[in-house]
Amino acid sequence: MNNQVLIIIAAFLFAVVLFSCNTNKENKNKAEFKQLTKQDIKNKKLKNYKFLNGMRQDKYFPGFLVDKCERILIELCLNIEEQKPKSLNELYKLTHGATNEINELQDEFYKNDSEIETAAREIIAMDFYFIAQAYSFSAADVEELIATRDW
Repeated sequence: MNNQVLIIIAAFLFAVVLFSCNTNKENKNKAEFKQLTKQDIKNKKLKNYKFLNGMRQDKYFPGFLVDKCERILIELCLNIEEQKPKSLNELYKLTHGATNEINELQDEFYKNDSEIETAAREIIAMDFYFIAQAYSFSAADVEELIATRDW
């Protein structure tokens, strides 16, 4: 075979491999997104709960960022259902992880002329508290639930 044919075959194989990798990545992202839908939450109070409703009603908070925060809260619910924390300390580990994820969104809020300010802090904190109550952690302290916040 001449070099041109080999180059064409190599380019074709490269394109096939590249396309396969992108398709797998897209399918993985779709699967991850599916895991984060409210319909997967087993707790009936939370399945029908309107997360971050006050932020959603205020145009100051970009909808796509409120959606990201909501996905973090949904993921928290799914983690609680999967891991079944038996103590407040175990619950706090999960809520601190979710709080840290929300912390990471602050720059995006700033870039979109918004921020996680007083009203947002209260709304987010109350949703964390509602989640804890819905999973029967009646002694959960709202400040401890979000203790790792830097907003």
